[in-house]
Amino acid sequence: MTEAPRKPQAFILGESDDTDEPIRKVKSTTGRTATLTLDEEKPDATLVTVPVSAAEPAAPRRWRLVTLLLSAVATLGVMWLGMTLTELIEAFFARSQILGWVAVAVAATASLAAIGIALREAWGLFRLRKIEVLQDNSSRAINLKDRSSAERAYGDLRDLYQGEPQAADALAKLAAQATDIMHPEDRLKLANRLLLEPRDAMARQIIAKRARRVTLLTTVTPAAALDILFVAAQNLAMLREIAALYGGRPSSLSTLRLARMVATHLAVTGGLALSDSLMQHIVGKGLLGRLSARFGEGAVNGILTTRIGLAACKLCRPIPKSEDEQEKLTDMIRELLTIRNGQSPQP
Repeated sequence: MTEAPRKPQAFILGESDDTDEPIRKVKSTTGRTATLTLDEEKPDATLVTVPVSAAEPAAPRRWRLVTLLLSAVATLGVMWLGMTLTELIEAFFARSQILGWVAVAVAATASLAAIGIALREAWGLFRLRKIEVLQDNSSRAINLKDRSSAERAYGDLRDLYQGEPQAADALAKLAAQATDIMHPEDRLKLANRLLLEPRDAMARQIIAKRARRVTLLTTVTPAAALDILFVAAQNLAMLREIAALYGGRPSSLSTLRLARMVATHLAVTGGLALSDSLMQHIVGKGLLGRLSARFGEGAVNGILTTRIGLAACKLCRPIPKSEDEQEKLTDMIRELLTIRNGQSPQP
């Protein structure tokens, strides 16, 4: 207590020239220098991220003019079709009352079918958009601990699978625990485990089945043009199955939009790159060069189909997975080879 109090001191913080490791030097007025080493902050692997999809950019003005032109041309086409049908029905009535009423009935049937197709396409696009909104809300709930986002995501997830026979047991368990005191984030994780994890196992089976079929068809098909048709048909069918599995309504337009989103996701994340080292890791080093060319093409197409399926699962799954929980390509190929040997896949 008899010591004199310390005088005010000034400290200078300077960065080191070494950029690999953050180092800070602290120098005081007394001449002493202390070196502080700061650990680099690592990203949290438990956070979930919304998959990169075909986000619509702001449309330039020229595209708005093109859209206006196409809308005007489509309107004129519909008006011309209506006038043609009216003249045709009037001609049938002039010939015979019976033919006129038959023409009216046929035209009404065609109109109802066209309205039904339009409603189905619109409903499919709406369900796909609903899944995108649900992904955003669930990621906010898990990452930011947002209570309102968790409640919205939980309600939307239950509404998405309401009425499905395979989800009846899971929805009943969730309804039984509706009165329990539980944080909305934990309730959302419970719904994820009951509703989505069984679908993940089914999605792996769908991807493995389509990849095997693509590999076999590419190997035995003699023409390259037929290969393209078979691979495109199998991949579109896989996208429809995955979308329907996770609660979508895969109509024609929604399937095409999902295919566009998958292509954009793979292009952004580099999922389309397929190197020889990956094939050697899977088939065996040096063995690929001794295999037939057709089998090599089939294996490559099967692996690309697997990549497309995994990307579709990321885009269609209402609750995104964290980085350490996502399916790996090597694991899927091991499962594909296991199915090839006659063993059933493990859910």
